[in-house]
Amino acid sequence: MAPHLLPLSLLLLSLFVLASASPSAPADEGAYIGVNIGTDLSDMPHPTQVVALLKAQQIRHIRLYDADPGMLIALANSGIKVIITIPNDQLLGIGQSNSTAANWVKRNVIAHYPATTITAISVGTEVLTSLPNAAPVLVSAIKNIHSALLSSNLDRLIKVSTPLSTSLILDPFPPSQAFFNRSLNPVIVPLLSFLQSTNSYLMINVYPYYDYMQSNGVIPLDYALFKPIPPNKEAVDANTLVHYSNAFDAMVDATYFAMAFLNFTNIPVLVTESGWPSKGETNEPDATLDNANTYNSNLIRHVLNKTGTPKRPGIAVSTYIYELYNEDTKAGSLSEKSWGLFNANGDPVYILRLTNSGSILANDTTNQTYCTAREGADPKMLQAALDWACGPGKIDCSPIKQGEACYEPDNVIAHANYAFDTYYHQTGNNPEACNFNGVASITTTDPSHGSCVFEGSRGSGKNGTSVNITAPSANSTSSGVGSDLYYSWGMWSILTVILNLVAFL
Repeated sequence: MAPHLLPLSLLLLSLFVLASASPSAPADEGAYIGVNIGTDLSDMPHPTQVVALLKAQQIRHIRLYDADPGMLIALANSGIKVIITIPNDQLLGIGQSNSTAANWVKRNVIAHYPATTITAISVGTEVLTSLPNAAPVLVSAIKNIHSALLSSNLDRLIKVSTPLSTSLILDPFPPSQAFFNRSLNPVIVPLLSFLQSTNSYLMINVYPYYDYMQSNGVIPLDYALFKPIPPNKEAVDANTLVHYSNAFDAMVDATYFAMAFLNFTNIPVLVTESGWPSKGETNEPDATLDNANTYNSNLIRHVLNKTGTPKRPGIAVSTYIYELYNEDTKAGSLSEKSWGLFNANGDPVYILRLTNSGSILANDTTNQTYCTAREGADPKMLQAALDWACGPGKIDCSPIKQGEACYEPDNVIAHANYAFDTYYHQTGNNPEACNFNGVASITTTDPSHGSCVFEGSRGSGKNGTSVNITAPSANSTSSGVGSDLYYSWGMWSILTVILNLVAFL
């Protein structure tokens, strides 16, 4: 055994040094789900109430349809990342004047950044379809805003783009034949050139609901809702022979192909709007609570699972759900008012089905979530995670000892459930605390059983009173709780390597 000990000890020492060198360095965020916040409500909640709801639901990315100062102030030091919007009626002035653009950035960005984490500016919304007369100044407005950011050294920190409607993409199926409306090429081409040169993304609004409604039965409902369909019912691109199991992926790939048709192949896509209405008029029978729940639950799972699209597998497209609140004063049909996840009082319109799909919007009507073993997790990894939680994790594991309330059932999954949930709630329901090297996930299902009452059922964090861990502002010198968690997971990773190596030896 002696010849093996020295190399192993050197390896472990190297791992320790590497983990200790940068304990607070965050991992790449990857794909995420955000939420749009409209304001056409007869009883719009106060900005502080909106932010409280976002925190309770662990929504970390939002898009505003303006740059309301009250909201931006309320978002300060929350850690929530926000896209702000220049309303369409302000485009003309900004597109014609650098000074107007500079003043807009000074008033709506510099006045709030970095305390409020503004990540992007949406220059208008579906301008080319909703306000075509503004098309000639759209790219100028985008460039003027970018120049103002450049003058303040914010151009690398804040992206600039504009959301387009998928109706601009003609012949969208098969996706390989898709192209943008050629009459708009004088705007689309310079727009894409700008996005490419600034490493920005193309914002696109994707609504399978409307495509389904307008297809006269050609698009199956299950295909629009991300429901499983048999392979022989999948849509097939005759040119590439690629199979599509849902309308969302087909529309995103049509966007990639439409850009490639104009020789732009490396611009990422950001879906700035997608959703499904929960109510509709008599001629909209599929605008139902169940379909809205099914679509949004499946959408969230699809994005966070990072499956990508058939054209770009593994490259998930971050998506903003439309929308946070039902907008009862919005013009139009009943369905136009009924896209929200919540009512104005904060009650959910429906409970999303998000077990094993991360923490965002996973709370039920009691705003309660739990951390449990991920389905199908490796038992050895679960045991290692359980040992860590009861050891370096410093939680009280006495309730899972023999003879205690949570000992039965006596298996690693049940014991890990208790340990994971206890650690998760003792860290203030921080989503980073429910990972355990990938063997844990957040759920809304209470794992308590019999006399074994889990931490989350004892009132900790119930009814939205959980401890909020606020991220420090960008100019803070404190690494905050987040860095402690990253450090803990660095040490946890070392422990995992040690356990695996010991098992191997």
